[in-house]
Amino acid sequence: MNWKERATRTLELESQAIAQLVRQLDDTFEAVGGLILERPGRVIMTGIGKSAIIAQKLVATFNSTGTPAVFMHAADAIHGDLGLIQGDDVVLCISKSGNSPEIKALTPLIKSRGIPLIGMIGNRASHLALQSDYILDTTVSKEACPLDLAPTSSTAAQMAMGDALATCLMEARGFKAEDFAEMHPGGALGKRLYTRIGDVLDPDRAPEVRPDSPLSEVVLQMSQGRCGATAVLDSRRIVGIITDGDLRRHLEAPQQPNTTAEALMSAEPKTLESEHLAVHALQILEQHAISQIIVTKGGEYAGMVHLHDLIKEGII
Repeated sequence: MNWKERATRTLELESQAIAQLVRQLDDTFEAVGGLILERPGRVIMTGIGKSAIIAQKLVATFNSTGTPAVFMHAADAIHGDLGLIQGDDVVLCISKSGNSPEIKALTPLIKSRGIPLIGMIGNRASHLALQSDYILDTTVSKEACPLDLAPTSSTAAQMAMGDALATCLMEARGFKAEDFAEMHPGGALGKRLYTRIGDVLDPDRAPEVRPDSPLSEVVLQMSQGRCGATAVLDSRRIVGIITDGDLRRHLEAPQQPNTTAEALMSAEPKTLESEHLAVHALQILEQHAISQIIVTKGGEYAGMVHLHDLIKEGII
């Protein structure tokens, strides 16, 4: 077997299945989005087999992007879990065939309660299609499975259609990065969305010298601050920065007696207010190929953050 050839064929078939969805989109998609926005309840997602797993993933996506959703396994629904569904909810049932016994048993129970039923279906002539109030067509021409049996292209299409609906709902709700941050407080993503540069700042590491400070004082402050740099302040106004690179370049040049900080510093250093996100500081460091940024609080010098501080905090 040619592994690369088989993998390529699989990826091509699944990408074709997703591309085909564009041609299958119609006004029903917008109607489904409008229904979900209008209903004050949740989106109850259900399915059986592989479609149930897709439903679980989409529930997580919807919840994290501002649309409350709950997963209900179709088999469990007809054995007591139907109580999950409340009067203001919407049910989204995902199925390739639309004719599974569990789906056939579940749909009349949903309809009898007057709950809107959306079918994400790969067979428009199926039982689920006939019972659904709205149809999201995820029909595929061929599964990527060599036997054309295992759900592969069809599950890729279901996932893509669900993601398309989630992103449309995000935009319709005006869902912003700040809202996303509230849904993702943990892990590396949470750190990037929540951590402010002031949270990373160590107040005991705020090296500073005056413009007329001698070279010996510059070296001492850089050593004690452990930031690889020191700020240069004139009456508390930030006028420059001296980095390890500035110091090395000075030492490589012919020695000049009575060298002061003003002669070594780079004017107009990059600064950032403590309330800004730490990830913004990282963007500045990357953009200007520098390792330190001066942090201010209310316009006053508060200290310095090194690239290594951001790495240690998990921002990168």
